[in-house]
Amino acid sequence: MADSSASYIHMVHHLIEECIIFNMSKEECMEALAKHANVKPVITSTVWKELEKENKEFFDAYSRRRQQMEETRERIQNFTSDSSNS
Repeated sequence: MADSSASYIHMVHHLIEECIIFNMSKEECMEALAKHANVKPVITSTVWKELEKENKEFFDAYSRRRQQMEETRERIQNFTSDSSNS
């Protein structure tokens, strides 16, 4: 049983890495894995939190990069909506 649990956790870990490649937030990842891989959100959240503990610097940088990308998206949207209103 422990072997299958470890294997399952390893699979969830791998799927989270795939979510990160697609620049997903933890919440987006939880939703995607629940929908497409039938992984309960609490499992995804728990594994994500453990990964954050083990890789604090990476996740800090990842969070900053996601925030910067969101701010850039908002600026572009504001710029394009301002331009179309002129």
